[in-house]
Amino acid sequence: MTERVTVIPAAQLAAGQLLHLIRTGRARTRRELLDTTGLSRSTVAARLDQLLQLGYVHEVGVESGARGRPSNLLAFDERHGVVLAADLGATHARAALCDLAGRTLGEVAEQLRISNGPEAVLGWLEGQWADLVAASGYDRADVVGLGVGIPGPVDVVAGRPIRPTIMPGWHDYPVRDRLEQEFGVVGFVENDANIMALGEFHDSYPDCPSLLFVKVATGIGAGMVVDRKLVRGANGGSGDIGHVRISDSESGPVCACGARGCLAASASGGALAGRLRELGRTVETSRGVAELAQDGDLEAIELIREAGLVLGDVLATAVSLLNPEVLVVGGDLVHAQEHFMGAVRERVYQRAQPFATRDLQLLASILDDRAGVVGAARLVIEEVFSAEAVNRRLLGLPPV
Repeated sequence: MTERVTVIPAAQLAAGQLLHLIRTGRARTRRELLDTTGLSRSTVAARLDQLLQLGYVHEVGVESGARGRPSNLLAFDERHGVVLAADLGATHARAALCDLAGRTLGEVAEQLRISNGPEAVLGWLEGQWADLVAASGYDRADVVGLGVGIPGPVDVVAGRPIRPTIMPGWHDYPVRDRLEQEFGVVGFVENDANIMALGEFHDSYPDCPSLLFVKVATGIGAGMVVDRKLVRGANGGSGDIGHVRISDSESGPVCACGARGCLAASASGGALAGRLRELGRTVETSRGVAELAQDGDLEAIELIREAGLVLGDVLATAVSLLNPEVLVVGGDLVHAQEHFMGAVRERVYQRAQPFATRDLQLLASILDDRAGVVGAARLVIEEVFSAEAVNRRLLGLPPV
């Protein structure tokens, strides 16, 4: 079968496409831009001049070992600005300031309940971001965008939460509009498991063609990256595995969504904390559940292992259906180490199709608590400096 190659017409290779080639390392010199695009020398020079004048690209030395006249090396200028990133969980919040390589310049984390409502939580976030910028040596004019992850479904076009089960008072709240107005830059709001998937992908598995990330904390959610892009589904509702039904019993625990038999009602950190309180433990959070197991509490260990087996059953189906190369499990319960991860692995490899698990890497999160802010920063960088976004700015058009 003959392989079909799609050739991009030269007219479509505007400055934004040249920046993409430079950012991804596919072209590092003017000669490589000429060879890769097929554009004329004068066209490449004109479009590259635009990028140099805007500060998106800079020269970083001379190509070593090149024959003939040495070429100046081109690179994306990671000093051109900064991005604001945040991960808002059910019981915690983390805010960060990052450069355009996604490196953290400043960060703060605090115990903060999302159930306090948008006014309190976003007020906290705005204050923390302002302080981080002030302490960094940058100012607000250097901020190029902001990104926030929240623990619930998101209409990413509108930047609003949609009926989030553990976020009372947040439904249809204009999170993105409020933050954009406060900081005067483009903003992005995304489900927290999605930004964690992005964070793990870009930081730890950048060459992985398909990565599935599962967060197990107060609730349970998943995000997937395929061919470097988030898989959101038709309406942005993909990955909500916490509400997969694992039982038809009408006597089972009630989930936060109001139904019975959901995975999250049996295997989430929030569910386990509730069961441990019934047993007399004074534990309020999913992290507290993991800490009990770390301290050797036998009942906590037993419940965590049961949760790992139940989650493993659902993930076995996901692995057989989606066949990811890497499956990363993150969130508070991972801190219980092999009490939890061992049970997840046992059930996934026992129940999933052997062909789907033959090359599967099933791992605990490397970034741990920082996966969310790393992913939020990367989301902003990829969106703000995408070829389409750059071309629109050069034409004086507003962001899409």
